[in-house]
Amino acid sequence: MIDFNPLSLFQTKGKIKKVFREAKASYLKRIRFAVGMFYFGMGLSFATWASRIPDIKTALHLTEGDLGSILFALPVGQLIIMPFSGKMVTKFGSHRILVFSLIMYVLCLVNLGLATTALQLSLGLFLFGIFGNLANIAVNTQGVYTEVLFKKTIMSAFHGMWSFAGFTGALVGLGMLALNLTPLHHFIIVGVVVLLMVAFNFKFLVRAKEKIKNKTESKKRFTKPDSALLWLGVIGFCSMASEGVMFDWSGVYFKDIVQAPGPLVVLGYTSFMITMASGRFLGDGLINKFGRERVMQISGVMISAGLFTAVFLPYIVPCTIAFMAVGLGVATIVPTVYSMAGKNPTVPPGEALTIVSSVSFLGFLMGPPIIGHIAQNFGLQFSFAFIGIFGVLIAFMVSKIRTT
Repeated sequence: MIDFNPLSLFQTKGKIKKVFREAKASYLKRIRFAVGMFYFGMGLSFATWASRIPDIKTALHLTEGDLGSILFALPVGQLIIMPFSGKMVTKFGSHRILVFSLIMYVLCLVNLGLATTALQLSLGLFLFGIFGNLANIAVNTQGVYTEVLFKKTIMSAFHGMWSFAGFTGALVGLGMLALNLTPLHHFIIVGVVVLLMVAFNFKFLVRAKEKIKNKTESKKRFTKPDSALLWLGVIGFCSMASEGVMFDWSGVYFKDIVQAPGPLVVLGYTSFMITMASGRFLGDGLINKFGRERVMQISGVMISAGLFTAVFLPYIVPCTIAFMAVGLGVATIVPTVYSMAGKNPTVPPGEALTIVSSVSFLGFLMGPPIIGHIAQNFGLQFSFAFIGIFGVLIAFMVSKIRTT
């Protein structure tokens, strides 16, 4: 006689369901890790190039004016490919475009180390910008897809990986300089590391491919994008303009206005970078708890408060705290804007991200030059106060769009 316990059947089913849930959770974590590594690889590649700019400038005997003109080739490449990035991601899939573009991005990095003339460096940076923008649109599309799988906001943490890669790239650059390695050898070593990241993680990218139903609909979407995307783009513009100003002018502000002694000149930039990176890793939790609208509005206020504090209290301690506030302010805005754009119901993620990032990126390009021209005519403090208005505008514009 068989002793059968009917409860054992339900217990077995429960155990099987638990195993499947655990397996699913583990696989989702692996996907998140893989996408994060692509963000890290992009940030590491860019930081690696940036860390050796002074050495390449010396090797090619470039003046400051020459270098400034050459560096402009990178954003030109980014702007030229922007109208096509979203369409390529939509047509071929973000997972394919991301792998292809990051591999090419790394090859372009190595190519920069081979440049022996200003023209070669300019062409190399132009290509570096093209594949950098392709990778940017594709990786943020992957970030949007991964958020959908997790059903919660995780985009800020992905951008935090990019910021963390910037620190890592700077530290590695110092190490390579200590070892007296040439930029080419440095770029090759980092390139191999990034390619290994691609090899170990590309299988875990989200394989999603969105198609537009017909050409008429595609044309309509391109010529008349959702107004919400334009609002998001303007918010991104204000945030990236503030971010670009901190990247390019924080050191000058500490030197000329704060008059910080010696090594303390870099204190403003360093404090900004630390809080921006930290804010991105903490931002998702805050957004999930308090909501996008409240976090973005507070972030905008922090940008304005930080910049105005630096203007009215131009001393080391207040300015350091002020720049930390700006770092926290800009930390979550662009990741949140990209996350919202990628979930727009009327436009495929790749194309929506292209629209928003195109407008946003203009802020990063135009912010620093605007500061320079205003500073030349009215002083650097006045120019920082002008950019400080952007934070208030962000807080106001958030109410014009749906943030849920």
